[in-house]
Amino acid sequence: MGDVAGDSKVDFGALAVLHKWPSLANQRRPDRDSYQVSEGTLDECISAFMQKPAATRHLYEIRTVAQPPLVTEILSPEHVIELSRLREFL
Repeated sequence: MGDVAGDSKVDFGALAVLHKWPSLANQRRPDRDSYQVSEGTLDECISAFMQKPAATRHLYEIRTVAQPPLVTEILSPEHVIELSRLREFL
């Protein structure tokens, strides 16, 4: 069995949208919908996400076209951080 990251290619040029969840006391508001912060490529959205303060990154997510097995339709903050770390290798 091969390494998933080694066997996979990610299209960082794919269209993506960075969303932010409304918050109260730095916690997501489950009764509210997220809203669009920026739109561009997956690479641009990852960069915009990484520029956010680490203490608020849990309020953001990236939405893009799924690219199995590494990229899901909605990328959690943890997933975005991992893709950011791996993007020079993918």
